[in-house]
Amino acid sequence: MTDTPLLLVRDVTKRFGGRIACCDVSFDLWPGEVLGIVGESGSGKTTLLNCLAGRMTPDGGSVAYDSASSGLVDVHPLSEARRRLLTRTEWGFVNQDAREGLRMGVSAGANIGERLMAIGARHYGEIRQTATDWLGRVEIELDRLDDRPTAFSGGMRQRLQIARNLVSQPRLVFMDEPTGGLDVSVQARILDLLRGLVANLNLSAVLVTHDLGVARLLTHRLMVMQGGRVVEAGLTDQVLDDPQHAYTQMLVASILPV
Repeated sequence: MTDTPLLLVRDVTKRFGGRIACCDVSFDLWPGEVLGIVGESGSGKTTLLNCLAGRMTPDGGSVAYDSASSGLVDVHPLSEARRRLLTRTEWGFVNQDAREGLRMGVSAGANIGERLMAIGARHYGEIRQTATDWLGRVEIELDRLDDRPTAFSGGMRQRLQIARNLVSQPRLVFMDEPTGGLDVSVQARILDLLRGLVANLNLSAVLVTHDLGVARLLTHRLMVMQGGRVVEAGLTDQVLDDPQHAYTQMLVASILPV
């Protein structure tokens, strides 16, 4: 393992008016590690994720990323063009609502192909073949390559969004409730898919979820947020099996009853 964290987060704070959405959050994310951020609605986890991914500018603190192309870069002072390039090449972002992460007016193949073109692919036949291969990897029928996402079910759209994000082999993926709003059977299928891809591609990821079962399956380490603050952090099994903070104990007791 490298001696350098992939993501270095220091004292990130974000306010909306008089309300603090997240306060003084600090952590390091290491290559190949999946970090879960859990908590109830309003705990600040999605705001924090958006600050980490450069989608939102914090009021205080910093987020630094160890870029493959440029070394350590401070995310928020980057120009819009450089940040956009980063999100298209070294990063991925899986939204809860797949419609926010897909271009609904173009085909499934074009959705995947766009990411390949962002990292320099130009040969149409090779792009199409790679897109076809990735449809297979996310368990979508290959003859749906030229169909638009509007013709897909919610679970298929989510799997297509995953393929679109991972086809460029990003080093870091942000995931915001990737199984939220889906039927239980569809959730299980996507969780299985994500777990396999994260392991096989040696991805680093930051996962936001309110579902502790999802966190247990996908993450190595957990941060528990309440009222914008991290109240407990540690290895996932340790936090879930032996919670120390009263809020974490309440979450575990209500969501994962013994």
